[in-house]
Amino acid sequence: MVDFTLWDILRNLIIAAQWTVLLSLIAFVGGGLVGLFWLLLRLWRPGAFKLPFAIYVQLFQGTPLLMQLFLSYFGLRLFGVEVSVWVSVSLALTLYTSAFLAEIWRGCVASIPKGQWEASASLALSFGEQMRYIIAPQALRIAIPPTVGFLVQVIKGTALASVVGFVELTRAGNMIANVTYEPFTVFACVGLMYFIMCYPISAYARYLERKTHAVSR
Repeated sequence: MVDFTLWDILRNLIIAAQWTVLLSLIAFVGGGLVGLFWLLLRLWRPGAFKLPFAIYVQLFQGTPLLMQLFLSYFGLRLFGVEVSVWVSVSLALTLYTSAFLAEIWRGCVASIPKGQWEASASLALSFGEQMRYIIAPQALRIAIPPTVGFLVQVIKGTALASVVGFVELTRAGNMIANVTYEPFTVFACVGLMYFIMCYPISAYARYLERKTHAVSR
């Protein structure tokens, strides 16, 4: 047993929390870019990309994130592709995030009245101009609250990265608990840190949702 003070536990967990935040940002930004790519394909050529889009979204939404992490970490090695745990975990979380964001944003675009598309088409605007000047500004206002809210799920999802050896907040808590034999204290601190990271984001998402609804009324 190692004699850790409460400050020692918190200090080590804070260091590990930095990796949780960084991994969350990588997954969220990367997932946003991939999700936006799929969304634009879906809107640009509905007939050609409707089915691939649906398959992509259902594949990553319909399977456990834990399984996706295992496949990313161990599956690539079966094909002789040696990647670091950082790369494999970031890849799995990015693809997982992109599927949810793509579907969230598709729903936001679908909520725009069809007349907006028809009106912009009557002005001889190209698809890019329709999105830039007419559809995207309206959809963006609707999409911000659920997008910000989903960031909380991404942060909590990073905890599963510990199963493949990535040392983030949960993994660090488990390691510290194993040497201090104080699991209650350690994981109480871990839970508190997740709360500190997630609650402000959740509160801000609720604020944005109320503000958006107020504006729409």
